[in-house]
Amino acid sequence: MNNSSAGTISNQLQVAAFYSFSNLDEEMLSSLPKDLIALANQYQLRGSVLVGSEGVNGTVCGSKEAVKKLIERLEGLPLSNPLQLKFSWTSKQAFRRFKSRRKNEIVTMGIAGIDPVESVGTYVKPSDWNDFVDDPETLLIDTRNDYEIGIGTFEGAINPNTEVFRDFPKWVDENLKTIINNTSTKRIAMFCTGGIRCEKATSFLNERGFSDVYHLQGGILKYLEEIPETESRWKGECFVFDQRVALDHRLFPGVHRLCYACGMPLSPVDREKESYIPGIQCHHCIESFNDDDRARFAERQKHIDKINKRLPGNSIWPSA
Repeated sequence: MNNSSAGTISNQLQVAAFYSFSNLDEEMLSSLPKDLIALANQYQLRGSVLVGSEGVNGTVCGSKEAVKKLIERLEGLPLSNPLQLKFSWTSKQAFRRFKSRRKNEIVTMGIAGIDPVESVGTYVKPSDWNDFVDDPETLLIDTRNDYEIGIGTFEGAINPNTEVFRDFPKWVDENLKTIINNTSTKRIAMFCTGGIRCEKATSFLNERGFSDVYHLQGGILKYLEEIPETESRWKGECFVFDQRVALDHRLFPGVHRLCYACGMPLSPVDREKESYIPGIQCHHCIESFNDDDRARFAERQKHIDKINKRLPGNSIWPSA
């Protein structure tokens, strides 16, 4: 683990991202969210856990003991596949509350008949991933959303320019065969933040008849955890769906912050632009809101500024 210096972070909290594609029965689907909420309340955990007939998916933040208790609860389930686990550290709580709920899909693709329990591509360990990135006969595809890719990705990866994951199947149906026919592609290798989207994407590609499909086991987070920065093919920061916004190669919070108005990640350069007004607008959303919206945002920002002034040591990572 390349973030052994995490022990130097004050008020150390552990963040665990996890998923398992597994067949869960109706009784488990009804009881598990309530059980997890009770456990989170007992151990002061925050985060989000989704459960569905296709498995479990979540990210939580708390003390190392609290995270361990939740992971032990999940690993005690009759899972078809073991939990894929990634860990990182933070000096401030990464979430504002804890939520656990049932969903039809634990990662939403919106295509009937896709079953990652039955069929997925071939896992690629982080230690072997560089060989895939470096091979000109590998078609490398980033299955994340466009705004995530904008702040970091692997060298040479294709950006499908999707706004949400459910757009990915349409991109595949309209573009992938043409790309393959126009290149020297012998294999397809996909990746995402923690591994769940690219794993489901391989199941979809299998269903569509594509062969030699691979995906990065544990996703970008596992790669950054295991691969030294001097050997890395990763460029930029990795977007995460919590208050830290993005992580650097050491899995520490990076330089990006969220725009409170539209939720897009902003770099330090973005926050220096004339169009940027903290909490009210950024260059992404300046044309998206009217004056009434901005007035509401301004009142909200005043409230946030008062809290930060009164509690400068607050336990939540700031947004922009």
